Amino acid sequence: MRSGLLDRVAGAPITWGVDGSPGWGHLMDPDRVLSEMVEIGLRATELGPDGYLGVDPAEVLARLGRHGLELVGGFVPVIRYRDEIIADQLAYFERAANTLRAGGAEVAVLGPDSDLPGYDQQVVLGDEEWDRFFTHLLQLEAVATGCGVTAALHPHWGMPVQTGPDLELVLERSGVGLCIDTGHLALADIDIADVIRRAGERVQHVHLKDLDVDFAERVRSGRIGFRQAVIDGLFRPLGSGGVDIATVVVELERQGFTGWYVLEQDRSLAEDPAPGSGPIEDARQSMDFLRELATAAGVAREGAAPRGVAEWKEGRGGRV
Repeated sequence: MRSGLLDRVAGAPITWGVDGSPGWGHLMDPDRVLSEMVEIGLRATELGPDGYLGVDPAEVLARLGRHGLELVGGFVPVIRYRDEIIADQLAYFERAANTLRAGGAEVAVLGPDSDLPGYDQQVVLGDEEWDRFFTHLLQLEAVATGCGVTAALHPHWGMPVQTGPDLELVLERSGVGLCIDTGHLALADIDIADVIRRAGERVQHVHLKDLDVDFAERVRSGRIGFRQAVIDGLFRPLGSGGVDIATVVVELERQGFTGWYVLEQDRSLAEDPAPGSGPIEDARQSMDFLRELATAAGVAREGAAPRGVAEWKEGRGGRV
């Protein structure tokens, strides 16, 4: 019997503002981040930026062990459409995949990275660049398999796989696994439930985030950049934005998804928040939402067939 939903909820350091991008913001101490994950009831975490939880697998495992947390995956950004740097990119990915596997993770989340700075510019590949992309994607999948993990490609704003047509091309030209990120897919105006219905067997990992619909429209129209929108509150605690998280989760459970749901609400911090405040407040709100949803859908811990949640949605005023 597969585990219930609440047994498969993990955290991500970026929910606490921890991102490896240059100039992203203040990085909280890793032990504080992990202790706050435990405080709100999370059982596991993603790896975070290169070196954040430790410089080698032994250090990562020791730190996680002190907090009683599992390692369930990590976001590994790799540029795939430039031949001249792919050797270095493959070496970086192999190192990250080995660290993930040594820590007990089964999934490496592939970020289809861009050679442009930040996430504010759409990357449009030509036919030859797409050909290189898919050739190198096969190489990355082979490396992942050799390391004992499954590759899951993550459509992402400001990266080559951003739009609905980009994702369709990935589905048509590859068999790679998927990481469903509810925030990035919704930001690109992609019907998430439809993707799950059509390609649910390929979903290996899930990032759960909600978003502010007004900010999302401003990002889509180019009136505000992605990073500034994140700083200003683009991504919201689950149940407080415009993404139908309940439908996504119930559809995945109906299809027999047994992987991890990761609370991943991108944040950017200027400094350490006061004890008990800051990102932990949003993360706790998201976890409370999932507890309510799991109970309403009958998937909290038993792994039974999920039931509808229409009445529960109505009771929440449609905010799901």
